[in-house]
Amino acid sequence: MFPIRDHNPSNRTPYVTYALLVANIGIWLWSVIALTDDSALNWFYFNYALIPARLSGGEGISGLLSSLFLHAGFWHLAGNMLFLFVFGDNMEDRMGHLPFAAFYLLCGVAAGLAQFAIDPTSAVPTVGASGAIAGVMGGYLLLFPKARVDIILILIIFFKVFPVPAWLLLGLWFVMQAYGGTGPQADAGVAYWAHIGGFVAGLVLTVPLWLRLGGPDFWKVTHGHPPHPAASYMDGSSRVPTVRRKR
Repeated sequence: MFPIRDHNPSNRTPYVTYALLVANIGIWLWSVIALTDDSALNWFYFNYALIPARLSGGEGISGLLSSLFLHAGFWHLAGNMLFLFVFGDNMEDRMGHLPFAAFYLLCGVAAGLAQFAIDPTSAVPTVGASGAIAGVMGGYLLLFPKARVDIILILIIFFKVFPVPAWLLLGLWFVMQAYGGTGPQADAGVAYWAHIGGFVAGLVLTVPLWLRLGGPDFWKVTHGHPPHPAASYMDGSSRVPTVRRKR
């Protein structure tokens, strides 16, 4: 279950979001082409990934930022870019281009520090934009809790697209990260605490904007929905008929 689009149109072109998409995809494509052996890949990760043990020794501080643009594989990249594409434009629309860029990077740094705080002696490289994107999701939840988000649900032999409120999708996602960070799969190679730290940082950093918009009064006026007409797809409904896979 993952989002494919929301019904929350932007009023301006999200240049920063597009630039982040291009940068992440471009760097991953370059790494696939240029880093063709293990020694080159290890050198690259050692110098540009976030390695908590190096940070504990006062080294590799730049990895808090550079690691946000590295990904471990195609699906890692694709999942992160999908979430950024769905939620990033609305946050950029509300914040403005440069403030959103700073917000994104700050959330990413907060995510890295949260992961570092959990295991400061780990020598395992941490890479990915998911911590920063979790911050975008946290901010989106505060501003647009009832925005409709279309998700695709895949159940073995069929899939279906249907809308859910943002608070349900993002709240469930956060609960899954919290469970992942404290449950039996906490050492499964996923930086759950980076996700948690980024999400919380995004919520906190969005509070000043939310207050400027009116705080609780903003919610009262919009009832948690975007303060403009929702986007519509196809015939005005986001429902897509069930499509069964061919055997």
